[in-house]
Amino acid sequence: MRVINGAVLDVAVDLREGSPTYGQYFAIELSEENKKQLFVPRGFAHGFLVLRDDTVFAYKCDNFYNKSQEGGLNFADSTIGIDWQMEQNELVLSERDTHLPMLGAHLPSGIQY
Repeated sequence: MRVINGAVLDVAVDLREGSPTYGQYFAIELSEENKKQLFVPRGFAHGFLVLRDDTVFAYKCDNFYNKSQEGGLNFADSTIGIDWQMEQNELVLSERDTHLPMLGAHLPSGIQY
């Protein structure tokens, strides 16, 4: 992931069962100024918060998009405790994102995170 214009808070959560960092997250600000990039390997959930209205975000995947393999994790899961650096009532979410499961719930098997 990288930002061409603007800025995002980019977050990856370890969903690899048996991993010593399972359920932990990493967050970093990516911006046009800092030119940082983030690689998110398989087995991790990925989410981001756009920090500026003019943001252009680019990413590459290791395979073609397959809707049946799409998964997700609820952004507000208190067991993970992601600091989104914004109040929840200020966030604008997609309809899909409002219904994703918490980490403690049974996550679908066979999904590529």
